[in-house]
Amino acid sequence: MPERSFEEMKAAQAVLESRIVAACNKCGRARERVLLIWVSKFHPMESVEKALSLGAVDFGENRVQEAVLKFSVKRPGVRCHIIGPVQSNKLRPAATVADAIHSIDDLKSVGKLERICSEFGKHLDILFEVNTSEEASKSGVSMEDAESFLLSLPETEFVRYRGLMTIGKNTGVAEDSRKGFAFLRNLRDKMKARGGAFSDFSELSMGMTGDLEVAIEEGATMIRVGTALFGERDYSRPVNDPV
Repeated sequence: MPERSFEEMKAAQAVLESRIVAACNKCGRARERVLLIWVSKFHPMESVEKALSLGAVDFGENRVQEAVLKFSVKRPGVRCHIIGPVQSNKLRPAATVADAIHSIDDLKSVGKLERICSEFGKHLDILFEVNTSEEASKSGVSMEDAESFLLSLPETEFVRYRGLMTIGKNTGVAEDSRKGFAFLRNLRDKMKARGGAFSDFSELSMGMTGDLEVAIEEGATMIRVGTALFGERDYSRPVNDPV
């Protein structure tokens, strides 16, 4: 599958934007309350450059190595979001390149990120992944354990607790994800009400190409969209091929 041309990507952006606006209008939310993250995983740097030309500033990558290849050179105003699971030995490069990590689901990673960021003097936003689809193949804290996990988090100076992330059910039916999205919103609200370390716990990273409308209706503040913008991915592309 060839990469989309600039014109094709521009047209896709317009279609996606109309979907986002319609979803916001349906539930009475302001469009600016929903951040679009362009998921550029498995797409070459050439496609990222096209997205930048279209005004994209927030990009999502699943793999740390790919994020480093594409976003180590900082551009003013451009933010890199790590949205896939991060192994312990990849936390240092992840903390170096990322502005936010959405996929934290264990205490050891929090402690290690705090130590790494203290060395850099860098503040890092993190979100905690909850497995609301209850699928064994997905990462994240279980719904049953999510609240107790959050309550066990340590006080941090450099790592900032910003919210929650989830992936909807992989059924092909967007409505099937609504219950999980609502659970995530309610948990976010409950933790934010506690204040303290959760004073800025406002983000809900949920919703992708197939279920973004339901996610927006349930309060998503960040949606992670790749296919609807960049087209189908070429999974045969080597990770060390940034172009």
